[in-house]
Amino acid sequence: MIFINPKTDYAFKKIFGSSESKEILISFLNALIYEGNPTIQDLEIINPNLPPKLEGLKDSYLDVKAKLSDGTLVIIEMQVLNVQSFGKRVLYNAAKTYAFQLEAAQGYRLLKPVIALTITDFEMFPNSPEFISRFVFKEVKKNFTYPENNLDLVFVELPKFTKGQEELETLADKWVYFMKNARSLTSVPETMDSIPEIHEAFNIANQASLSREEVEDLDRREQFIYDQQGAILKAVQEGIEQGIEQGIEQGIEQGREEGMREKAIAIARQLLSQLDNATIAQVTGLSVEDVQNLRSGDS
Repeated sequence: MIFINPKTDYAFKKIFGSSESKEILISFLNALIYEGNPTIQDLEIINPNLPPKLEGLKDSYLDVKAKLSDGTLVIIEMQVLNVQSFGKRVLYNAAKTYAFQLEAAQGYRLLKPVIALTITDFEMFPNSPEFISRFVFKEVKKNFTYPENNLDLVFVELPKFTKGQEELETLADKWVYFMKNARSLTSVPETMDSIPEIHEAFNIANQASLSREEVEDLDRREQFIYDQQGAILKAVQEGIEQGIEQGIEQGIEQGREEGMREKAIAIARQLLSQLDNATIAQVTGLSVEDVQNLRSGDS
């Protein structure tokens, strides 16, 4: 068997956010947010439709949204590109989702909690060995939780997960192993196949169930992401090398930033004919205004 890569936009949405994904998503969220406990009994997937086929791969990242039975809103995002200010974007999207619950003149008592679950194909917190991290509002000195703690940020860093099949113990282990390794597997591991939701996830991810056109489109999307990962990594390396040559700590940081920006501008120019301004800004870390200036020939 050949499985599609669940880290690509279309595959991620197909597995976790389509109309047949409800039980899969419940298991996935219980594993990664609630340590495998059956806390979530029911949910509604918001807009359970696959993204349209867009020329130029304009949906370079994608999220899945769900509403739990108690009204809690959950944003689930798979991010493969370590773009500039990504952490701020996660916080912004969570805050925006929280604020946009209310219509004009509605009371704050109607606000429901928001959980942002973000799976990254890169390390966000190099000083922590844990592959799952959770952030809530806490008092600085006494470390107690803010009474109305309605924003919850959960991160899963795939590179930090290094367990093999024989080491998988928890439901979280098995789901993260699926996310990280499904593309390279040729059969469903026996220890995971016994879980109905993971079994069904593999069924959906089975490339044999897709049309030739869908497979070609997925391959194109996957190659696009790998190309951008390589371009961003190269920009970081060039920036660091430039800083090292200057021989001072300030030069290292300045060289890194300047090198990344120059490379980001070069990448953006190449993408102008393929993507819209917002997507180019997301991929490169430039502002939408910067991209518009490039498009207008002002920069």
